[in-house]
Amino acid sequence: MKTVKLGSTGEIVSEMCLGTMMFGDRCDEAQSDRILAAAIDRGVNFVDTAAMYVGGHTEEILGRILKGRRDKLFLVTKVHKGVDGKSIRESIDESLERLQTDYVDLYLIHWPEPGMRPVEIMQALNAVVEQGKTRYVGCCNYPAWLYAHSNAIAERNGWATLVGNQIPYNLLERGAEVEVLPQATAEGLAITTYRPLVMGLLAGKYVPGKPLPADARGQTDLRLPAWLEEYGQGIRSLLDFAETRGLHPAQVAISWVRHSPAVTAPVVGVSSVEQLDATVAAFDFSLTDEEYTRVTGFFDTAVKEETGGKFPELRRELNLIG
Repeated sequence: MKTVKLGSTGEIVSEMCLGTMMFGDRCDEAQSDRILAAAIDRGVNFVDTAAMYVGGHTEEILGRILKGRRDKLFLVTKVHKGVDGKSIRESIDESLERLQTDYVDLYLIHWPEPGMRPVEIMQALNAVVEQGKTRYVGCCNYPAWLYAHSNAIAERNGWATLVGNQIPYNLLERGAEVEVLPQATAEGLAITTYRPLVMGLLAGKYVPGKPLPADARGQTDLRLPAWLEEYGQGIRSLLDFAETRGLHPAQVAISWVRHSPAVTAPVVGVSSVEQLDATVAAFDFSLTDEEYTRVTGFFDTAVKEETGGKFPELRRELNLIG
């Protein structure tokens, strides 16, 4: 497993971040333990979780299976109770108790909310850093302007700044290409991306025109059958592209995300060691620039902007600043 710099923090993490949403849901504690052990054995040291996963049960499982391994990992969790100062301070204490650790390496605001108070948020995050309960702070799902606004507040007050943003990014969900990824490149921010396989849609688990598997997430998540219908032709093209090259479709989809120099690490969740091995193998394959352009063309998912001149492409440009 290759390693990458985590933005401008100086930290070195594995290029794959192990997502743990499945722990306590699709895999029990024993299986979760096997997955974590196998991930560490394969060079993964970057682990992402959240207080909201399975009502806190995922963190509890991690707390038990992290014993003897904690110092080998860069551990991330997220605020759950709310985005006010009290919730930020309480949520970290509850997470640390469940995780059975004195600190996490990165503590993230999970979602921005209408009416949130950035000054109060950044002050509370700074307090958590000063108390030694997290080494770094960041956010998930922030638009670029809110990220910049929050860090301007922190810098004016001498507080800890957000070091990175976690966002959905894949062949279908490409909104981050507008502003968010260029901002990350310009400012040296860490970008971790979730849903690189769109919940299995780009991993060959769902085939256009065929019934959904009985145990598929698409049986309960209505987004999947809708996306399968809307992007069926693109998915068929992706599957054919992978097959002709002797690749798994997940290798192609993950390589597409990794191709962006703004992306630090995809967050990939697995529910078995077999899935982990297939995922790790995906990080050994890289698309050429030509292949990247071709695969991108399978899906008409670029964000459309009606405006004059070259403003849309300038908003996506990663090399505007020399």
